[in-house]
Amino acid sequence: MRRKVIAGNWKMNNDLNGAINLISGIKQEVAVKKFDAKLIICPPFTSLETAHELLKGSNIGLGAQNMYFEESGAFTGEISASMLKSVGCEYVILGHSERRTIFGETDEIINKKIKKALLAGLKPIFCVGETLDEREAGAAFDVVKRQVKNGLVDVSADEMASVIIAYEPVWAIGTGKVATPAQAQEVHAFIRAELTSLFGEKVAEETVIQYGGSVKPENAGELLGQKDIDGALVGGACLKADSFIGIAVNAG
Repeated sequence: MRRKVIAGNWKMNNDLNGAINLISGIKQEVAVKKFDAKLIICPPFTSLETAHELLKGSNIGLGAQNMYFEESGAFTGEISASMLKSVGCEYVILGHSERRTIFGETDEIINKKIKKALLAGLKPIFCVGETLDEREAGAAFDVVKRQVKNGLVDVSADEMASVIIAYEPVWAIGTGKVATPAQAQEVHAFIRAELTSLFGEKVAEETVIQYGGSVKPENAGELLGQKDIDGALVGGACLKADSFIGIAVNAG
């Protein structure tokens, strides 16, 4: 039985004081609410070291929102895997649609990042998903298959134990639109079938596949109750402690 994993992607929100306040609120909610899901928070780079200190003694995981695939050098503005490890990160979000669409990241770049993260001992949260145009053109499955296959080139079956996949239909991110539970389950099952063809049934069955895209406490139960949906990568709703923990409580 795969444990549900609820990760909060803060994106470019909260300065250091805001991060301290949000983490304090999350810890207060965790102390009084009951749930079985694993929690991960992914603040901006500027708050990671402080977040690590504040999370000590808790079961809440810490992740970053991005990293570069080189170890060091003349890459102005970039952050390496070892830098993330040095401030206490265990996870890193890679391939988010905003990185793909706004910053032009390709499948090949994302693959390099995934391999570097794994080599450094970080656990990638690997994002895939189609745009509205791609879905309406009937290409959703082709796009997701390409992203999964190309993103995991040269990743071994053993390394897959450290990879979380997040299916995020781009048309449902920050729009208020949500894939129906049936739509989301259909793609999750497709991803699991693709993992079976790449790595075998055991790896496919053990891989956590999250759903992302306007997840809220109100819709979390139905979405996360689907057979192949193992948690959520949460955007806007993770910026308030009660709604973030509410998703975990309703995850089942």
